[in-house]
Amino acid sequence: MKRILSEKALQLKPSATLAISAKEKELKNQGVDVVGFGAGEPDCPTPQRIRDAAKRSLDRGETFYTPVGGTPELKKAVTYRFAEDYGLDYAPDQIVVSCGAKHSLYNTFQAILDPGDEVLIFAPYWVSYPEIVTLAGGKPVIVPSTEENQFVPDPDEVASLITRSTKAMQINSPANPSGVLYPPGVMERLAALADKHDLLVVSDEIYDKLIYDNKKFIPFASLPGMKDRTVTVNGVSKTYAMAGFRIGYLACTNAQLVGAATDIQSQSTSNPSSTAQAAAVEALTGPQTEVAQMREVFQRRRDLIVDQLRNIPGMSLVRPEGTFYVFANISAFLGNSGLANSTDFAEYLLDRHHVACVPGGPFGFDQYVRFSFATSEEIIVKGVDRVRAACQELT
Repeated sequence: MKRILSEKALQLKPSATLAISAKEKELKNQGVDVVGFGAGEPDCPTPQRIRDAAKRSLDRGETFYTPVGGTPELKKAVTYRFAEDYGLDYAPDQIVVSCGAKHSLYNTFQAILDPGDEVLIFAPYWVSYPEIVTLAGGKPVIVPSTEENQFVPDPDEVASLITRSTKAMQINSPANPSGVLYPPGVMERLAALADKHDLLVVSDEIYDKLIYDNKKFIPFASLPGMKDRTVTVNGVSKTYAMAGFRIGYLACTNAQLVGAATDIQSQSTSNPSSTAQAAAVEALTGPQTEVAQMREVFQRRRDLIVDQLRNIPGMSLVRPEGTFYVFANISAFLGNSGLANSTDFAEYLLDRHHVACVPGGPFGFDQYVRFSFATSEEIIVKGVDRVRAACQELT
């Protein structure tokens, strides 16, 4: 029999975050008391007003296909949010609504990449960026960083990696897994590189509302000359605790790219859920008080988990300025008890101490693990106590 799977399928790596979540759920189903620091979604329920909007949509019988790239109402709501929050003016026909922000990224890279096109990706990076680029036939080019420089890319190093094949730059600020918010000066230098080398910028801004210490978020498209060069990707999963609704979107002024992304979606998933789109309209256009409240809760949790983890001898980290993740350096504990890398450490924590975290290898840093603080303060204290006990065993 001929080989069934394609080369791209054989080379594809499974999502590390989803894998650890599956193992965590399996243990919990067995009755094991697992502390979960693996979650990539808020732990609070979707606000009632948004759930009510979904119910009203169902009661109106809105259960049919919608336009492929989203309902007119939702596209208008997305443009309203861009204008209201950041003074960015988009037309509804410059928006494509998809089945989550990951889907928006997938459609974008499928639309822009030819085989061999290079995409600059800043490490540590979200696990799916290199895989999505590879699936589209592109070549991920990883730009390194260090804990010492706060995991911020060095624009000079970025410049050194640009070649004639470089097509785009993938930006994620605040970043998953580090929680780092790129400084304005760095953003401006990256914008200058994009302009000089005629690069498209794909800016994943899914954590734009989860920023702490009164730091200011800078949409990449708001930088001088960048709006027409930027594909902005966002969604409702993080900001409104709507991960299960699967609504993301892209904003782009290039009509050809928007059209191609829509056509690609038409031949894959077609439209996102009609019910979820109705809920997203309410999320984006209704009162935003829950957003500020959730941010305050997460900032308190950020402060707690950072203080707790920093009290573990041998562990270091960069204080996250956004997201709900901490990226912790566990190199001091490797080499003991047969632990060679972050996957070994994460499995050790889960199997021996019933704490779930995500290994840093798939994020590009194999001596780190990611802890999510999208959980209660009580569970944070309980979980870090277990992490501390595990680390003591390994020293």
